[in-house]
Amino acid sequence: MYSVTLDSPADFAGWREAARGLLAAGIPPEDVSWHSPAEPPGLFAGPRPPDGLGQGAIPPVPRDFLDMAERAARHRDAERFALLYGLLWDARDTPGLLRTPTEPRMARLEAMARAVKRDAHKMHAFLRFREVETAAGPRSVAWFEPEHHILEAEAGFFQRRFAALRWSILTPRRCAHWDGAELRFTAGARRADAPADDAAEDLWRTYFASIFNPARLKPDAMRAEMPKKYWKNLPEARIIPALMQGASGRVRAMLGRDLAPQPFSPGPRRQSKA
Repeated sequence: MYSVTLDSPADFAGWREAARGLLAAGIPPEDVSWHSPAEPPGLFAGPRPPDGLGQGAIPPVPRDFLDMAERAARHRDAERFALLYGLLWDARDTPGLLRTPTEPRMARLEAMARAVKRDAHKMHAFLRFREVETAAGPRSVAWFEPEHHILEAEAGFFQRRFAALRWSILTPRRCAHWDGAELRFTAGARRADAPADDAAEDLWRTYFASIFNPARLKPDAMRAEMPKKYWKNLPEARIIPALMQGASGRVRAMLGRDLAPQPFSPGPRRQSKA
């Protein structure tokens, strides 16, 4: 069995290059073990494949499959790279396989890609920076616990959005750091390495309370969109239970003001013409 070591848990480019060589050499999926530095090889993993293994046929790959595969490669499923290679292998003899969403493996791949996309959306919505003082000046630091290997792919979003800040995003698997000119990645961190709060959080909670509309509160929908596991990293989360608890009373008060009889104010009397 050959063992392929990728540079990172989401190294799609490395997987793609290795898959080309393995397909060209005619090496079946059951003879390949895929892993990354964070996922060591199994007990029976063998040597890495030598370069220039062969010139066998490589099936044409649809662009939309590659896009879905690149996203699914960030999933935490340990079999993600083996699943992708197995699909490419079978596509040689089954034209149209990579365009068949009802095929069980394709359905699984699509579900993985959807989960990764949802995880990225949560990261964009619920990541909160807190400012700390360092020897080099202020730095904004955030702690986030993604479900999948999305940090490298999503760091560019924060680089563009917060280009003027010096920031760090800490996660258990990897960390991203931006100094205004260069984006770099380091090993994972601990929750204790991130600041607990900063001076701006009271202002943020005051703002959140001021825009909270109790009449539009839908607890089930809110929990579905913002699961409680994210609350511990959100400054506004401390006041959410109190706002929810007092929502019904605030709604009644609002309705009382709207339904209360208003004092009659007669308009100007119209004089009849003689």
